[in-house]
Amino acid sequence: MSIIVLTTNPANPKLDAELVRAIHAEIGGSVNWLHQSIAIEFISPKSPTPLQIARDIIGETKVDANLVPIEKRRKKLLIADMDSTMINEECIDELGAALGIKDQIASITERAMRGELDFEAALDERVKLLKGLPLDQVKEVRRERITYAPGGRVLVQTMKAYGAYTALVSGGFTLFADYFGKRIGFDESTANILEFEDDKLTGTVARPIVDKDTKLEKLQSIAAEKDIALSDTMAVGDGANDLMMIKAAGMGVAIHAKPIVAQQAQYQFNHSDLSALLYLQGFEEADLVRQ
Repeated sequence: MSIIVLTTNPANPKLDAELVRAIHAEIGGSVNWLHQSIAIEFISPKSPTPLQIARDIIGETKVDANLVPIEKRRKKLLIADMDSTMINEECIDELGAALGIKDQIASITERAMRGELDFEAALDERVKLLKGLPLDQVKEVRRERITYAPGGRVLVQTMKAYGAYTALVSGGFTLFADYFGKRIGFDESTANILEFEDDKLTGTVARPIVDKDTKLEKLQSIAAEKDIALSDTMAVGDGANDLMMIKAAGMGVAIHAKPIVAQQAQYQFNHSDLSALLYLQGFEEADLVRQ
């Protein structure tokens, strides 16, 4: 049996009674509001193609629809990307802004995240352009230019409260991942290490590089270490280097993702924030941990 979950952006909810009635009339099933105006589920829909019907009715309305199995919805391990997933920015682009070359670096980042460039080569090329940037300026960028993605902390804190293990795995840098991972509440973080000399960037990254293979290996190794089946895991990201872990996880989620990722991920959110990953697992508003 399955469940259709509809979610919307809590900051600008578009999930109203009229839309719910229209979808329910076509797909049937039991209706359960997970969070009034923000998340609802249709349990055991009668239609053989409920997801397509729901998405057709939704049309251009800013509501996401996903089909999940009833069994084992709540996951025991969360693996998450950082840049443009748990935070709103790409850290390397913001470091480029500190040198006045953000557009140059951002264009390479965009192509790498779309899967058009080799990730390691693109990373080396961008970091080389940052050579000479002082550590103090890196910390200033971290302090002043980076913002948390909505719903991220409640996602992590709620899953942890219900027994899940959480890991941030980033193709970005430890100076950001360790810092933001700790503040969001992740149990651990993994990222690339920028190299410095006399407190200035050398323009190089320590090996080995954290790339798509590393992310997949991290998902697999933590699951094995914690004796968690891959079917009991969730992975979320937005870029091409996240795709392998997204496809391997029991619940692989693309959020505000590049086309190559959105097209291949089992679950996708284009409008909702990260709290939608909780509703996907069947959590209700009263279950959410906000602290």
